[in-house]
Amino acid sequence: MKSWYGDKGGLATLSEFMLLSLFFGLLVGFSLGLTGGGGSVFAVPLLVYGMQVPAHAAVVISLAAVGVTALGGGLARWRDGAAEFRTAIIFGLSGIAGAPLGAWLSPKLPETVLLTGFALLMLAVAFRMWRQASYRPEETRLVRASSEPNSAAAGPACRYDPNGQLQFTSRCALRLVVTGSATGLLSGLFGVGGGFLIVPALVLVALLPMRRAVATSLWVIAIISAIGLSSHVIAGHRLDIGITIGFVGGGLGGMALGIVVGRRLAGPLLQKLFAGMIVAVAAFMLVKLVVS
Repeated sequence: MKSWYGDKGGLATLSEFMLLSLFFGLLVGFSLGLTGGGGSVFAVPLLVYGMQVPAHAAVVISLAAVGVTALGGGLARWRDGAAEFRTAIIFGLSGIAGAPLGAWLSPKLPETVLLTGFALLMLAVAFRMWRQASYRPEETRLVRASSEPNSAAAGPACRYDPNGQLQFTSRCALRLVVTGSATGLLSGLFGVGGGFLIVPALVLVALLPMRRAVATSLWVIAIISAIGLSSHVIAGHRLDIGITIGFVGGGLGGMALGIVVGRRLAGPLLQKLFAGMIVAVAAFMLVKLVVS
């Protein structure tokens, strides 16, 4: 039996196709469990270049598979209390504003433009993450509120009280809403659950330490992916159930492994690893586009 998407890649049988789907899902799930992001960063290129799935179809599959995998990881992290649920809800629901626009715009862009924009955006985010972990590692930890009256206006929008609880001021809520809306737009446009953008935003905007940002990101990814997928389905875009099931099966196994490994790494090191993984995939995509 030939590949479901033709014989360009030489995938001979349905069993080989499903094994690839499971293996690639394992990689995606491991990335999500380890860093709280990178799921769709890997899923889209793996689908396009590894399984010869058209880019626009890969967007829809990625949203479904990454969303379900992230939900599984979010439930697993629920026990340890690491996630900021209020932050996740604000981020996720704010994505409603941007996801439909991104889903509408995605099929109107040429495939080359879509993939090039995706790769360049990945590089920009990776640079920010690496720079923070290298030159300002203290920002990967909690920034607690000061007792001085004017410190709130002069300091970061989102801060923590002495007990480590995030203070939801109007400034903080507004920044979270704006960032969540932008993430929703990119989710619909590029087929990303948003983790590779959500984690940096949670670290830089909400000032969550890296480990809590990872746990919170999984819930945000699940919400935004569901919104983005719904937008594509409503728009009439097809979801390949077979590939999605394979990705989810492998993804849940990879998620469990990634969570275990991530607990053993320091925050700045985890952040650098996250950035390095993004750069590697972005470089691969750009080289493939140039060669093609």
